[in-house]
Amino acid sequence: MSTQVFEWPKTKTGDSAAVPSMTREFVCDVRLGLAKPRKELHSKYLYDELGSSLFEAITHLPEYGLTRADERLLRRHASDIARLIPARAAVIELGSGVGKKTRHLLQAIGAAPHQGPLRYYPIDVSADALARCERDLSDIADVHPLVQSYLDGMARATAEREAGEALLVLFLGSTIGNFERPCAVEFLRDLRRALLPGDALLIGADLVKEPERMLVAYDDPTGVTGAFNLNLLGRINRELGGDFQLRDFEHQARWNEEHRRIEMHLRSRLNQTAFIAEADLSVTFRADETIWTESSHKFQLQELDAMAEQTGFRVEGQWVDRDWPFAENLWTIS
Repeated sequence: MSTQVFEWPKTKTGDSAAVPSMTREFVCDVRLGLAKPRKELHSKYLYDELGSSLFEAITHLPEYGLTRADERLLRRHASDIARLIPARAAVIELGSGVGKKTRHLLQAIGAAPHQGPLRYYPIDVSADALARCERDLSDIADVHPLVQSYLDGMARATAEREAGEALLVLFLGSTIGNFERPCAVEFLRDLRRALLPGDALLIGADLVKEPERMLVAYDDPTGVTGAFNLNLLGRINRELGGDFQLRDFEHQARWNEEHRRIEMHLRSRLNQTAFIAEADLSVTFRADETIWTESSHKFQLQELDAMAEQTGFRVEGQWVDRDWPFAENLWTIS
């Protein structure tokens, strides 16, 4: 699904010029995605203020074990990870959000001998999340929040590297799974090109498990994930003047065995037409036709090792949660 590979707008959230620019991009992506023979919408648009709140609720559901596995591994192995990186390092986190999961790791790195004051660069598109991140983590690190895209933020942060300092880049929560596999490889190569020998990447990845267990994580019985997915149509209504009738669509989660991914779709319950004023677009749906909204790729351990080699990294360490199969992978550059 081509829309799953993304970089966010280059303008900063909160800039007066950013709003029309981001709206134009939203309009363009909606127009292109819904005109395709197999309709799709970009997964990044799931995360407006309401969508982000709903996703936060999803992470607390008993069926969704990914976030808790990620946090357990970081808590249990923070010291192990800190011992495997250079004694003096700055930390860059891609898609940090509020940085909740990162505290244990920052504490372990900051406590290392000869570390000195620890600089931390959280990168996210949400200015509100970064403000909270800075407030919550400023007691253990010198926080430099960057309201930018992943690669633009990387460029800013790497430009501030001090002499003799290594960089540790964090890409947690299996965000790499939102990329189509060939584009994930290309993105990792882009990261590699921004780094130097001695630098490291800590990347989280959700592992393949029983399909039933994965499916219920993306289609919980309380309906929170369904509300999260349907909110994308609600966002189009609110921001782009759409007239989607949300009750005429339903959330679906599917396991694609061939590509090893969970797909989220919105299924039209009936033949219908929706109009989006800002895009000057009428969209016709057949009953049972879907809009593909998100992919979440799952990995095998040997596949992750192969990706590291393919993109110019060396596997330095790997930690696996057994309660919810999930891997933290430390890759270095020699």
